[in-house]
Amino acid sequence: MEATTQTTALKGGEWIIKESDPLDTFIAEDFNEEQSMVMDMCAQFLDTEILPIIDRIDKMEPGLMPSLLEKAGEQGLLSTSFPEQYGGLGKDFITSSIVNEGLGGGYSFSVAVAAHTGIGSLPILYFGTEEQKQKYIPKLATGEWKGAYGLTEPNSGSDALGAKTSATLSDDGKYYLLNGQKCWITNGGFADVYTVFAKVDGDKFTGFIIERDFEGFTRGPEEHKMGIKGSSTVQLYFQDCKVPVENVLGEVGKGHLIAFNILNIGRLKLCAAALGGAKRAATLSIRYAKTREQFKLPIAKFGAIRHKMAEMAIRMWVCESALYRTAKWIDHKEEELLNNGKTFAEALLGAAEEYAIECSILKVYGSEVLDFVVDEGVQIHGGNGFSDEYMISKAYRDSRINRIYEGTNEINRLLTVDMVLKRAMKGKLDLMGPAMAVQKELMSIPDFGAEEEGTFVKERKYITNFKKAILMVAGTAVQKLMMQLDKEQEVLMNIADMAIDVYNAESALLRVMKLTAGKGEAIVTVQADIMRTYLYDAADRINKAGKDALNSFSEGDELRMMHIGLKRFTKVDPYNSKDARRRISDRLVADNGYHF
Repeated sequence: MEATTQTTALKGGEWIIKESDPLDTFIAEDFNEEQSMVMDMCAQFLDTEILPIIDRIDKMEPGLMPSLLEKAGEQGLLSTSFPEQYGGLGKDFITSSIVNEGLGGGYSFSVAVAAHTGIGSLPILYFGTEEQKQKYIPKLATGEWKGAYGLTEPNSGSDALGAKTSATLSDDGKYYLLNGQKCWITNGGFADVYTVFAKVDGDKFTGFIIERDFEGFTRGPEEHKMGIKGSSTVQLYFQDCKVPVENVLGEVGKGHLIAFNILNIGRLKLCAAALGGAKRAATLSIRYAKTREQFKLPIAKFGAIRHKMAEMAIRMWVCESALYRTAKWIDHKEEELLNNGKTFAEALLGAAEEYAIECSILKVYGSEVLDFVVDEGVQIHGGNGFSDEYMISKAYRDSRINRIYEGTNEINRLLTVDMVLKRAMKGKLDLMGPAMAVQKELMSIPDFGAEEEGTFVKERKYITNFKKAILMVAGTAVQKLMMQLDKEQEVLMNIADMAIDVYNAESALLRVMKLTAGKGEAIVTVQADIMRTYLYDAADRINKAGKDALNSFSEGDELRMMHIGLKRFTKVDPYNSKDARRRISDRLVADNGYHF
Protein backbone atom coordinates (compact mmCIF):
# COMPACT_ATOMS: atom_id res chain seq x y z
CA MET A 1 0.00 0.00 0.00
CA GLU A 2 1.15 3.53 -0.70
CA ALA A 3 1.44 5.88 2.23
CA THR A 4 -1.03 8.23 0.59
CA THR A 5 -3.46 8.33 -2.29
CA GLN A 6 -3.90 11.56 -4.16
CA THR A 7 -7.58 12.43 -3.92
CA THR A 8 -7.66 16.02 -5.13
CA ALA A 9 -5.29 16.28 -8.10
CA LEU A 10 -5.26 19.75 -9.57
CA LYS A 11 -5.77 20.24 -13.29
CA GLY A 12 -2.71 21.04 -15.38
CA GLY A 13 -1.49 24.58 -14.67
CA GLU A 14 -4.00 25.03 -11.85
CA TRP A 15 -1.28 25.20 -9.18
CA ILE A 16 -0.71 28.81 -10.32
CA ILE A 17 -4.08 29.85 -8.89
CA LYS A 18 -4.83 27.18 -6.27
CA GLU A 19 -3.16 25.80 -3.18
CA SER A 20 -2.19 22.14 -2.86
CA ASP A 21 -2.65 20.00 0.23
CA PRO A 22 0.69 18.50 1.35
CA LEU A 23 -1.06 15.32 2.52
CA ASP A 24 -2.47 14.85 -0.99
CA THR A 25 0.97 15.35 -2.56
CA PHE A 26 2.90 12.24 -3.61
CA ILE A 27 6.57 12.32 -2.59
CA ALA A 28 9.50 9.96 -3.13
CA GLU A 29 9.22 8.84 0.49
CA ASP A 30 5.80 7.37 -0.41
CA PHE A 31 7.28 4.69 -2.68
CA ASN A 32 5.79 1.33 -1.74
CA GLU A 33 7.94 -1.73 -1.14
CA GLU A 34 7.73 -2.92 -4.74
CA GLN A 35 8.67 0.51 -6.11
CA SER A 36 11.71 0.67 -3.82
CA MET A 37 12.73 -2.81 -5.01
CA VAL A 38 12.42 -1.67 -8.64
CA MET A 39 14.75 1.28 -7.92
CA ASP A 40 17.26 -1.08 -6.26
CA MET A 41 17.02 -3.53 -9.18
CA CYS A 42 17.84 -0.73 -11.65
CA ALA A 43 20.85 0.35 -9.58
CA GLN A 44 22.07 -3.24 -9.42
CA PHE A 45 21.68 -3.65 -13.19
CA LEU A 46 23.83 -0.57 -13.84
CA ASP A 47 26.46 -1.62 -11.29
CA THR A 48 26.80 -5.19 -12.58
CA GLU A 49 25.95 -5.06 -16.30
CA ILE A 50 26.71 -1.53 -17.53
CA LEU A 51 29.33 0.42 -15.58
CA PRO A 52 32.02 -2.33 -15.60
CA ILE A 53 31.99 -2.33 -19.44
CA ILE A 54 31.26 1.35 -20.08
CA ASP A 55 34.42 1.76 -22.20
CA ARG A 56 33.38 -1.11 -24.45
CA ILE A 57 29.96 0.51 -24.83
CA ASP A 58 31.53 3.86 -25.77
CA LYS A 59 33.68 2.15 -28.42
CA MET A 60 30.44 0.84 -29.97
CA GLU A 61 31.50 -2.80 -29.90
CA PRO A 62 29.27 -4.46 -32.52
CA GLY A 63 26.19 -6.12 -31.06
CA LEU A 64 26.95 -5.02 -27.50
CA MET A 65 24.20 -2.42 -26.96
CA PRO A 66 21.45 -4.62 -28.48
CA SER A 67 22.55 -7.48 -26.20
CA LEU A 68 22.38 -5.21 -23.14
CA LEU A 69 18.87 -4.13 -24.08
CA GLU A 70 17.94 -7.83 -24.30
CA LYS A 71 19.40 -8.41 -20.82
CA ALA A 72 17.35 -5.50 -19.48
CA GLY A 73 14.32 -7.06 -21.19
CA GLU A 74 14.94 -10.37 -19.44
CA GLN A 75 14.76 -8.57 -16.10
CA GLY A 76 11.51 -6.82 -17.03
CA LEU A 77 13.10 -3.38 -17.21
CA LEU A 78 11.82 -2.65 -20.72
CA SER A 79 8.20 -3.61 -20.21
CA THR A 80 7.24 -1.86 -16.96
CA SER A 81 4.49 0.28 -18.45
CA PHE A 82 3.28 -2.08 -21.19
CA PRO A 83 -0.08 -3.83 -20.53
CA GLU A 84 0.10 -7.50 -19.52
CA GLN A 85 -1.88 -8.53 -22.61
CA TYR A 86 1.13 -7.53 -24.76
CA GLY A 87 3.75 -9.18 -22.57
CA GLY A 88 4.32 -6.21 -20.26
CA LEU A 89 4.21 -5.87 -16.49
CA GLY A 90 1.31 -3.41 -16.46
CA LYS A 91 2.76 -1.20 -13.73
CA ASP A 92 1.64 2.32 -12.93
CA PHE A 93 3.15 5.54 -14.24
CA ILE A 94 5.15 6.21 -11.07
CA THR A 95 6.85 2.81 -11.30
CA SER A 96 7.76 3.35 -14.95
CA SER A 97 9.18 6.78 -14.00
CA ILE A 98 11.22 5.09 -11.25
CA VAL A 99 12.77 2.80 -13.90
CA ASN A 100 13.77 5.86 -15.93
CA GLU A 101 15.40 7.44 -12.89
CA GLY A 102 16.99 4.19 -11.77
CA LEU A 103 18.62 3.56 -15.16
CA GLY A 104 19.43 7.26 -15.71
CA GLY A 105 23.01 6.96 -14.47
CA GLY A 106 24.02 4.51 -17.20
CA TYR A 107 25.52 7.02 -19.65
CA SER A 108 24.91 5.91 -23.27
CA PHE A 109 22.94 2.86 -22.16
CA SER A 110 20.43 5.17 -20.46
CA VAL A 111 19.85 6.93 -23.78
CA ALA A 112 19.34 3.66 -25.67
CA VAL A 113 16.94 2.20 -23.12
CA ALA A 114 14.93 5.44 -22.76
CA ALA A 115 14.59 5.78 -26.54
CA HIS A 116 13.56 2.14 -26.91
CA THR A 117 10.94 2.11 -24.14
CA GLY A 118 9.69 5.63 -24.91
CA ILE A 119 9.62 7.08 -28.41
CA GLY A 120 10.67 3.72 -29.92
CA SER A 121 7.66 1.76 -28.59
CA LEU A 122 4.95 4.04 -27.22
CA PRO A 123 3.70 5.42 -30.58
CA ILE A 124 2.70 1.88 -31.60
CA LEU A 125 1.29 1.06 -28.17
CA TYR A 126 -0.87 4.19 -28.04
CA PHE A 127 -1.78 4.77 -31.68
CA GLY A 128 -1.43 1.35 -33.30
CA THR A 129 -4.28 -0.89 -34.44
CA GLU A 130 -4.84 -4.07 -32.44
CA GLU A 131 -3.03 -6.03 -35.18
CA GLN A 132 -0.06 -3.64 -35.07
CA LYS A 133 0.15 -3.87 -31.28
CA GLN A 134 -0.05 -7.68 -31.30
CA LYS A 135 2.67 -7.85 -33.94
CA TYR A 136 5.22 -5.41 -32.47
CA ILE A 137 4.70 -4.71 -28.76
CA PRO A 138 5.44 -8.20 -27.31
CA LYS A 139 8.79 -8.26 -29.15
CA LEU A 140 9.60 -4.68 -28.13
CA ALA A 141 8.65 -5.51 -24.52
CA THR A 142 11.24 -8.29 -24.27
CA GLY A 143 13.93 -6.47 -26.26
CA GLU A 144 13.90 -9.12 -29.00
CA TRP A 145 13.15 -6.21 -31.32
CA LYS A 146 14.54 -2.73 -30.69
CA GLY A 147 12.65 0.48 -31.39
CA ALA A 148 13.60 3.89 -32.81
CA TYR A 149 11.80 7.06 -33.85
CA GLY A 150 12.35 9.25 -36.91
CA LEU A 151 11.01 12.79 -36.72
CA THR A 152 13.94 15.21 -37.13
CA GLU A 153 15.28 16.10 -40.58
CA PRO A 154 18.31 18.14 -41.66
CA ASN A 155 16.12 21.23 -42.11
CA SER A 156 13.37 20.60 -39.55
CA GLY A 157 14.26 20.25 -35.88
CA SER A 158 12.11 22.31 -33.53
CA ASP A 159 9.79 22.96 -36.50
CA ALA A 160 8.85 19.28 -36.76
CA LEU A 161 5.89 19.90 -39.06
CA GLY A 162 8.24 21.46 -41.60
CA ALA A 163 9.44 17.95 -42.54
CA LYS A 164 10.06 17.28 -46.23
CA THR A 165 9.95 13.46 -46.28
CA SER A 166 7.07 12.51 -48.58
CA ALA A 167 4.73 9.53 -48.90
CA THR A 168 2.79 8.70 -52.05
CA LEU A 169 0.26 5.89 -52.46
CA SER A 170 1.31 3.32 -55.06
CA ASP A 171 -0.84 2.80 -58.17
CA ASP A 172 -2.18 -0.53 -56.84
CA GLY A 173 -3.05 1.09 -53.47
CA LYS A 174 -1.04 -1.49 -51.49
CA TYR A 175 1.96 0.61 -50.46
CA TYR A 176 3.06 4.09 -49.57
CA LEU A 177 6.33 5.05 -51.22
CA LEU A 178 8.47 7.11 -48.84
CA ASN A 179 11.19 9.46 -50.07
CA GLY A 180 13.43 11.63 -47.88
CA GLN A 181 15.77 11.41 -44.92
CA LYS A 182 15.79 11.66 -41.13
CA CYS A 183 18.73 12.57 -38.89
CA TRP A 184 19.89 12.19 -35.28
CA ILE A 185 18.03 8.90 -34.92
CA THR A 186 18.82 7.28 -31.55
CA ASN A 187 19.14 3.46 -31.79
CA GLY A 188 18.92 3.96 -35.56
CA GLY A 189 21.91 1.76 -36.36
CA PHE A 190 20.51 -1.43 -34.82
CA ALA A 191 16.74 -0.92 -34.43
CA ASP A 192 14.28 -3.39 -35.95
CA VAL A 193 11.19 -1.13 -35.87
CA TYR A 194 11.00 2.62 -36.57
CA THR A 195 8.16 5.09 -36.16
CA VAL A 196 8.74 7.56 -39.01
CA PHE A 197 6.81 10.66 -40.08
CA ALA A 198 6.20 11.77 -43.65
CA LYS A 199 3.77 13.98 -45.54
CA VAL A 200 1.21 12.15 -47.64
CA ASP A 201 0.60 14.04 -50.90
CA GLY A 202 2.87 16.83 -49.68
CA ASP A 203 0.71 18.08 -46.80
CA LYS A 204 -0.84 15.32 -44.64
CA PHE A 205 1.67 14.76 -41.82
CA THR A 206 1.42 11.03 -41.04
CA GLY A 207 3.10 8.35 -38.94
CA PHE A 208 4.35 5.04 -40.41
CA ILE A 209 5.78 1.85 -38.90
CA ILE A 210 8.93 0.93 -40.82
CA GLU A 211 10.70 -2.40 -40.46
CA ARG A 212 14.45 -2.70 -40.84
CA ASP A 213 14.35 -4.82 -44.00
CA PHE A 214 11.78 -2.82 -45.96
CA GLU A 215 12.79 -2.32 -49.59
CA GLY A 216 14.20 1.18 -50.25
CA PHE A 217 15.17 1.82 -46.60
CA THR A 218 18.85 2.30 -45.67
CA ARG A 219 20.79 3.69 -42.72
CA GLY A 220 23.83 5.94 -42.75
CA PRO A 221 27.07 5.51 -40.76
CA GLU A 222 27.27 6.25 -37.03
CA GLU A 223 27.61 9.94 -36.13
CA HIS A 224 30.69 11.07 -34.20
CA LYS A 225 29.28 12.94 -31.22
CA MET A 226 30.57 15.11 -28.37
CA GLY A 227 28.99 12.81 -25.79
CA ILE A 228 26.80 9.70 -25.44
CA LYS A 229 29.36 8.07 -27.73
CA GLY A 230 28.04 4.56 -27.11
CA SER A 231 24.56 5.52 -28.26
CA SER A 232 23.79 4.63 -31.88
CA THR A 233 22.92 7.78 -33.85
CA VAL A 234 22.47 7.59 -37.63
CA GLN A 235 20.62 9.12 -40.54
CA LEU A 236 17.80 7.21 -42.21
CA TYR A 237 17.30 7.28 -45.99
CA PHE A 238 14.13 6.46 -47.89
CA GLN A 239 14.23 5.94 -51.64
CA ASP A 240 10.84 4.74 -52.86
CA CYS A 241 10.69 2.80 -49.59
CA LYS A 242 7.71 0.44 -49.83
CA VAL A 243 5.55 0.65 -46.69
CA PRO A 244 2.42 -1.54 -46.67
CA VAL A 245 -0.75 0.55 -46.18
CA GLU A 246 -1.50 -1.48 -43.04
CA ASN A 247 1.66 0.09 -41.52
CA VAL A 248 0.16 3.58 -41.43
CA LEU A 249 0.19 4.53 -37.74
CA GLY A 250 -2.99 6.27 -36.61
CA GLU A 251 -4.85 8.28 -39.23
CA VAL A 252 -3.46 9.83 -42.39
CA GLY A 253 -2.90 13.54 -41.69
CA LYS A 254 -2.98 13.06 -37.89
CA GLY A 255 0.72 12.38 -37.34
CA HIS A 256 1.11 15.53 -35.27
CA LEU A 257 -1.07 13.96 -32.56
CA ILE A 258 1.41 11.09 -32.27
CA ALA A 259 4.53 13.25 -32.39
CA PHE A 260 3.49 15.83 -29.81
CA ASN A 261 1.64 13.55 -27.38
CA ILE A 262 4.52 11.10 -27.18
CA LEU A 263 6.86 14.02 -26.42
CA ASN A 264 4.78 15.03 -23.37
CA ILE A 265 5.48 11.68 -21.70
CA GLY A 266 9.08 11.70 -22.93
CA ARG A 267 9.77 15.05 -21.29
CA LEU A 268 8.83 13.84 -17.82
CA LYS A 269 10.78 10.61 -18.34
CA LEU A 270 13.81 12.62 -19.48
CA CYS A 271 13.66 14.57 -16.23
CA ALA A 272 13.60 11.28 -14.30
CA ALA A 273 16.63 9.92 -16.19
CA ALA A 274 18.53 13.21 -15.77
CA LEU A 275 17.83 13.10 -12.03
CA GLY A 276 19.17 9.55 -11.82
CA GLY A 277 22.32 10.60 -13.67
CA ALA A 278 22.72 13.67 -11.46
CA LYS A 279 22.51 11.64 -8.24
CA ARG A 280 25.28 9.31 -9.41
CA ALA A 281 27.48 12.18 -10.63
CA ALA A 282 27.01 14.02 -7.32
CA THR A 283 27.95 10.93 -5.34
CA LEU A 284 31.12 10.54 -7.45
CA SER A 285 32.05 14.15 -6.66
CA ILE A 286 31.26 13.92 -2.94
CA ARG A 287 33.41 10.81 -2.56
CA TYR A 288 36.23 12.43 -4.49
CA ALA A 289 36.04 15.54 -2.28
CA LYS A 290 36.34 13.33 0.82
CA THR A 291 39.54 11.65 -0.37
CA ARG A 292 41.29 14.46 -2.27
CA GLU A 293 43.57 16.42 0.08
CA GLN A 294 44.96 19.92 -0.35
CA PHE A 295 46.71 21.98 2.35
CA LYS A 296 46.65 18.78 4.49
CA LEU A 297 42.84 18.68 4.54
CA PRO A 298 40.21 16.80 2.49
CA ILE A 299 38.73 19.38 0.12
CA ALA A 300 35.25 18.41 1.41
CA LYS A 301 36.09 20.49 4.49
CA PHE A 302 36.54 23.74 2.54
CA GLY A 303 33.61 26.16 2.41
CA ALA A 304 33.74 26.70 -1.36
CA ILE A 305 33.46 22.94 -2.01
CA ARG A 306 30.80 22.49 0.66
CA HIS A 307 28.75 25.19 -1.09
CA LYS A 308 28.99 23.30 -4.40
CA MET A 309 28.02 19.95 -2.89
CA ALA A 310 25.07 21.46 -1.02
CA GLU A 311 23.81 23.29 -4.10
CA MET A 312 23.88 20.00 -6.04
CA ALA A 313 21.76 18.39 -3.33
CA ILE A 314 19.32 21.31 -3.20
CA ARG A 315 18.63 21.22 -6.93
CA MET A 316 18.32 17.43 -7.11
CA TRP A 317 16.01 17.20 -4.09
CA VAL A 318 13.78 19.97 -5.41
CA CYS A 319 13.72 18.35 -8.86
CA GLU A 320 12.71 15.02 -7.34
CA SER A 321 9.93 16.74 -5.38
CA ALA A 322 8.43 18.27 -8.55
CA LEU A 323 8.93 15.09 -10.59
CA TYR A 324 7.00 12.66 -8.39
CA ARG A 325 4.33 15.22 -7.53
CA THR A 326 3.60 15.43 -11.27
CA ALA A 327 3.97 11.69 -11.94
CA LYS A 328 1.26 10.98 -9.37
CA TRP A 329 -1.06 13.54 -10.96
CA ILE A 330 -0.62 11.79 -14.32
CA ASP A 331 -1.21 8.42 -12.64
CA HIS A 332 -4.36 9.73 -10.95
CA LYS A 333 -5.72 11.26 -14.16
CA GLU A 334 -5.03 8.05 -16.08
CA GLU A 335 -7.02 6.08 -13.49
CA GLU A 336 -9.89 8.58 -13.67
CA LEU A 337 -10.03 8.37 -17.48
CA LEU A 338 -9.95 4.56 -17.40
CA ASN A 339 -12.85 4.57 -14.94
CA ASN A 340 -14.72 6.84 -17.37
CA GLY A 341 -14.47 4.21 -20.10
CA LYS A 342 -11.38 5.45 -21.97
CA THR A 343 -9.00 2.89 -23.48
CA PHE A 344 -5.53 2.32 -22.01
CA ALA A 345 -3.98 4.49 -24.75
CA GLU A 346 -6.57 7.26 -24.48
CA ALA A 347 -6.16 7.35 -20.70
CA LEU A 348 -2.39 7.79 -20.60
CA LEU A 349 -2.28 10.18 -23.53
CA GLY A 350 -5.09 12.23 -22.02
CA ALA A 351 -3.31 12.31 -18.66
CA ALA A 352 0.00 13.35 -20.20
CA GLU A 353 -1.72 16.05 -22.25
CA GLU A 354 -3.48 17.36 -19.12
CA TYR A 355 -0.08 17.87 -17.46
CA ALA A 356 1.89 18.91 -20.57
CA ILE A 357 2.74 22.24 -18.88
CA GLU A 358 4.34 20.46 -15.93
CA CYS A 359 6.12 17.98 -18.25
CA SER A 360 7.78 20.89 -20.08
CA ILE A 361 8.81 22.47 -16.76
CA LEU A 362 10.33 19.17 -15.61
CA LYS A 363 12.21 18.65 -18.87
CA VAL A 364 13.82 22.07 -18.59
CA TYR A 365 14.65 21.86 -14.92
CA GLY A 366 15.80 18.22 -14.87
CA SER A 367 18.21 18.70 -17.78
CA GLU A 368 19.59 21.92 -16.27
CA VAL A 369 20.04 20.29 -12.85
CA LEU A 370 22.09 17.51 -14.44
CA ASP A 371 24.18 20.03 -16.37
CA PHE A 372 24.84 21.99 -13.17
CA VAL A 373 25.79 18.88 -11.20
CA VAL A 374 28.25 17.53 -13.76
CA ASP A 375 29.77 20.96 -14.37
CA GLU A 376 30.39 21.52 -10.65
CA GLY A 377 31.49 17.88 -10.42
CA VAL A 378 34.29 18.55 -12.92
CA GLN A 379 35.23 21.64 -10.90
CA ILE A 380 35.41 19.64 -7.66
CA HIS A 381 37.64 17.09 -9.42
CA GLY A 382 39.91 19.93 -10.60
CA GLY A 383 42.44 18.90 -13.26
CA ASN A 384 41.45 15.27 -12.83
CA GLY A 385 37.94 16.18 -13.90
CA PHE A 386 39.32 17.01 -17.33
CA SER A 387 40.87 13.55 -17.65
CA ASP A 388 39.04 10.69 -19.33
CA GLU A 389 40.27 8.41 -16.54
CA TYR A 390 37.63 9.93 -14.26
CA MET A 391 33.97 9.15 -14.91
CA ILE A 392 32.89 12.73 -14.22
CA SER A 393 34.35 13.83 -17.57
CA LYS A 394 32.11 11.32 -19.35
CA ALA A 395 29.10 12.48 -17.33
CA TYR A 396 29.89 16.08 -18.32
CA ARG A 397 29.98 15.30 -22.05
CA ASP A 398 26.95 13.02 -21.96
CA SER A 399 24.81 15.53 -20.08
CA ARG A 400 24.84 18.27 -22.68
CA ILE A 401 22.43 16.65 -25.14
CA ASN A 402 19.56 16.68 -22.64
CA ARG A 403 18.91 20.39 -23.08
CA ILE A 404 18.49 19.84 -26.83
CA TYR A 405 16.41 16.74 -27.51
CA GLU A 406 12.74 16.11 -26.55
CA GLY A 407 12.23 19.75 -27.56
CA THR A 408 14.98 22.25 -26.75
CA ASN A 409 14.77 23.98 -23.39
CA GLU A 410 13.98 27.21 -25.22
CA ILE A 411 11.02 25.59 -26.99
CA ASN A 412 9.82 24.05 -23.72
CA ARG A 413 10.02 27.40 -21.92
CA LEU A 414 7.93 28.99 -24.67
CA LEU A 415 5.47 26.09 -24.59
CA THR A 416 5.04 26.38 -20.83
CA VAL A 417 3.63 29.91 -21.07
CA ASP A 418 1.85 29.32 -24.39
CA MET A 419 -0.09 26.34 -22.99
CA VAL A 420 -1.10 28.24 -19.84
CA LEU A 421 -2.38 31.20 -21.85
CA LYS A 422 -4.23 28.99 -24.35
CA ARG A 423 -6.00 27.16 -21.53
CA ALA A 424 -6.96 30.48 -19.98
CA MET A 425 -8.37 31.70 -23.31
CA LYS A 426 -10.40 28.49 -23.70
CA GLY A 427 -11.80 28.86 -20.18
CA LYS A 428 -10.04 25.73 -18.90
CA LEU A 429 -7.99 27.78 -16.45
CA ASP A 430 -9.46 30.78 -14.64
CA LEU A 431 -6.49 33.14 -14.69
CA MET A 432 -8.53 36.29 -15.22
CA GLY A 433 -10.17 36.37 -11.78
CA PRO A 434 -6.96 35.87 -9.78
CA ALA A 435 -5.02 38.26 -12.07
CA MET A 436 -7.63 41.00 -11.53
CA ALA A 437 -7.45 40.38 -7.77
CA VAL A 438 -3.68 40.91 -7.89
CA GLN A 439 -4.13 44.17 -9.83
CA LYS A 440 -6.63 45.31 -7.18
CA GLU A 441 -4.20 44.38 -4.40
CA LEU A 442 -1.48 46.46 -6.07
CA MET A 443 -3.67 49.55 -5.79
CA SER A 444 -4.47 48.93 -2.11
CA ILE A 445 -2.50 49.68 1.05
CA PRO A 446 -0.53 46.61 2.18
CA ASP A 447 -1.98 44.75 5.16
CA PHE A 448 0.44 44.97 8.08
CA GLY A 449 -1.83 43.00 10.44
CA ALA A 450 -0.63 40.37 12.88
CA GLU A 451 1.22 37.44 11.29
CA GLU A 452 -0.37 34.00 11.49
CA GLU A 453 1.32 31.56 13.83
CA GLY A 454 2.38 28.00 12.97
CA THR A 455 4.96 25.85 11.18
CA PHE A 456 5.66 26.84 7.57
CA VAL A 457 3.10 29.69 7.59
CA LYS A 458 5.80 32.09 6.41
CA GLU A 459 6.93 29.76 3.60
CA ARG A 460 3.36 29.21 2.41
CA LYS A 461 2.89 32.97 2.23
CA TYR A 462 6.07 33.27 0.13
CA ILE A 463 4.65 30.77 -2.37
CA THR A 464 1.30 32.59 -2.50
CA ASN A 465 3.11 35.85 -3.22
CA PHE A 466 5.40 34.27 -5.84
CA LYS A 467 2.26 33.16 -7.69
CA LYS A 468 0.93 36.72 -7.50
CA ALA A 469 4.18 37.88 -9.09
CA ILE A 470 3.59 35.53 -12.05
CA LEU A 471 -0.03 36.68 -12.42
CA MET A 472 0.99 40.34 -12.27
CA VAL A 473 3.77 40.05 -14.87
CA ALA A 474 1.94 37.66 -17.20
CA GLY A 475 -1.35 39.59 -16.89
CA THR A 476 0.33 42.90 -17.70
CA ALA A 477 2.21 41.31 -20.62
CA VAL A 478 -1.04 40.00 -22.11
CA GLN A 479 -2.74 43.42 -21.68
CA LYS A 480 0.14 45.41 -23.15
CA LEU A 481 1.38 43.14 -25.90
CA MET A 482 -1.81 41.28 -26.81
CA MET A 483 -1.40 39.52 -30.17
CA GLN A 484 2.28 40.48 -30.31
CA LEU A 485 3.13 38.48 -27.17
CA ASP A 486 4.06 35.32 -29.07
CA LYS A 487 6.76 37.33 -30.90
CA GLU A 488 8.26 38.55 -27.61
CA GLN A 489 10.14 35.36 -26.82
CA GLU A 490 12.37 37.03 -24.24
CA VAL A 491 9.32 38.04 -22.19
CA LEU A 492 7.82 34.55 -22.47
CA MET A 493 11.13 33.05 -21.30
CA ASN A 494 11.16 35.41 -18.30
CA ILE A 495 7.64 34.33 -17.33
CA ALA A 496 8.54 30.66 -17.86
CA ASP A 497 11.55 31.00 -15.54
CA MET A 498 9.28 32.50 -12.88
CA ALA A 499 6.84 29.60 -13.29
CA ILE A 500 9.58 26.96 -13.11
CA ASP A 501 10.93 28.41 -9.87
CA VAL A 502 7.48 28.71 -8.30
CA TYR A 503 6.41 25.16 -9.23
CA ASN A 504 9.66 23.77 -7.84
CA ALA A 505 9.53 25.87 -4.67
CA GLU A 506 5.96 24.82 -3.94
CA SER A 507 6.76 21.15 -4.62
CA ALA A 508 9.69 21.30 -2.18
CA LEU A 509 7.59 23.00 0.51
CA LEU A 510 4.74 20.49 0.16
CA ARG A 511 7.21 17.62 0.49
CA VAL A 512 8.76 19.07 3.67
CA MET A 513 5.32 19.74 5.14
CA LYS A 514 4.22 16.17 4.45
CA LEU A 515 7.44 14.72 5.89
CA THR A 516 7.11 16.90 8.97
CA ALA A 517 3.51 15.83 9.51
CA GLY A 518 4.61 12.19 9.36
CA LYS A 519 7.97 12.22 11.11
CA GLY A 520 8.19 15.44 13.10
CA GLU A 521 10.21 18.57 12.51
CA ALA A 522 13.38 17.28 14.21
CA ILE A 523 13.77 14.42 11.70
CA VAL A 524 13.59 16.54 8.55
CA THR A 525 15.86 19.45 9.50
CA VAL A 526 18.21 19.02 6.51
CA GLN A 527 15.28 18.73 4.09
CA ALA A 528 13.88 21.93 5.61
CA ASP A 529 17.29 23.56 5.06
CA ILE A 530 17.12 22.52 1.39
CA MET A 531 13.60 23.88 0.96
CA ARG A 532 14.29 27.18 2.74
CA THR A 533 17.54 27.80 0.84
CA TYR A 534 15.76 27.15 -2.46
CA LEU A 535 12.91 29.54 -1.56
CA TYR A 536 15.34 32.23 -0.42
CA ASP A 537 17.32 32.05 -3.68
CA ALA A 538 14.21 31.64 -5.85
CA ALA A 539 12.80 34.94 -4.54
CA ASP A 540 15.69 36.86 -6.12
CA ARG A 541 15.48 34.91 -9.38
CA ILE A 542 11.72 35.48 -9.66
CA ASN A 543 12.23 39.18 -8.94
CA LYS A 544 14.95 39.49 -11.61
CA ALA A 545 12.96 37.63 -14.28
CA GLY A 546 9.87 39.71 -13.48
CA LYS A 547 11.78 43.00 -13.69
CA ASP A 548 13.40 42.03 -16.99
CA ALA A 549 9.96 41.30 -18.46
CA LEU A 550 8.28 44.45 -17.09
CA ASN A 551 11.15 46.72 -18.15
CA SER A 552 10.68 45.64 -21.75
CA PHE A 553 7.05 46.74 -22.15
CA SER A 554 6.17 49.19 -19.34
CA GLU A 555 7.50 52.63 -18.42
CA GLY A 556 6.93 55.67 -16.20
CA ASP A 557 4.61 55.57 -13.19
CA GLU A 558 3.08 52.27 -14.26
CA LEU A 559 6.50 50.60 -14.33
CA ARG A 560 7.40 52.06 -10.92
CA MET A 561 4.18 50.72 -9.44
CA MET A 562 4.82 47.29 -10.98
CA HIS A 563 8.34 47.24 -9.52
CA ILE A 564 6.96 48.06 -6.08
CA GLY A 565 4.41 45.25 -6.46
CA LEU A 566 7.07 42.80 -7.62
CA LYS A 567 9.28 43.74 -4.67
CA ARG A 568 6.35 43.14 -2.31
CA PHE A 569 5.57 39.75 -3.86
CA THR A 570 9.18 38.51 -3.81
CA LYS A 571 10.10 39.79 -0.34
CA VAL A 572 11.51 37.14 2.01
CA ASP A 573 13.05 37.45 5.45
CA PRO A 574 16.86 37.32 5.83
CA TYR A 575 18.08 33.74 5.91
CA ASN A 576 21.53 32.32 6.72
CA SER A 577 21.90 30.13 3.66
CA LYS A 578 25.64 29.65 4.28
CA ASP A 579 25.03 27.74 7.50
CA ALA A 580 22.15 25.83 5.91
CA ARG A 581 24.40 24.73 3.06
CA ARG A 582 27.06 23.65 5.55
CA ARG A 583 24.54 21.44 7.34
CA ILE A 584 23.44 19.95 4.01
CA SER A 585 27.03 19.25 2.92
CA ASP A 586 27.82 17.69 6.32
CA ARG A 587 24.98 15.24 5.73
CA LEU A 588 26.27 14.41 2.24
CA VAL A 589 29.77 13.75 3.55
CA ALA A 590 28.44 11.63 6.43
CA ASP A 591 26.28 9.61 4.01
CA ASN A 592 29.21 9.21 1.57
CA GLY A 593 27.06 10.46 -1.30
CA TYR A 594 23.58 11.68 -2.17
CA HIS A 595 21.21 9.36 -0.31
CA PHE A 596 18.17 11.42 0.65
